[in-house]
Amino acid sequence: MRTDFAEQHQFVTLNGSGTPVFSRWSYVARDPYAVTLAFRTARGNWIEWCFARDLLVGGLSEPTGLGDVRVRPDLAFEHEVLVIELESPDGYAVVEIRRADVERFVVASHEVVPVGGESGFVDVDAFIAQITGV
Repeated sequence: MRTDFAEQHQFVTLNGSGTPVFSRWSYVARDPYAVTLAFRTARGNWIEWCFARDLLVGGLSEPTGLGDVRVRPDLAFEHEVLVIELESPDGYAVVEIRRADVERFVVASHEVVPVGGESGFVDVDAFIAQITGV
């Protein structure tokens, strides 16, 4: 059993549409500060959004995020639904997902890399070599 990643699949509501969209959450130890949320398109390709795991965790209990990704509980559904707003130059999307699904994914990511332990999974020297071309 591999313990260096967490992945979860589920259907989500996108832009209030009645047709669910297949999505995939992923988290890998080699990029311990980030989570990826991907949506499968009609042609079988994936559109991916990568953002801070802390943003996702914070958004479970209160509105979080000021930029391209914002996460908040949907108060209309008594915290049963989490709303994720995604914005880019190419468009805007509102994702509605069951809060319990997100909580389960967050717990799985914490089993891979505990909160506060992220720095132990980052190879700073390799990163510096990569960006400087050394």
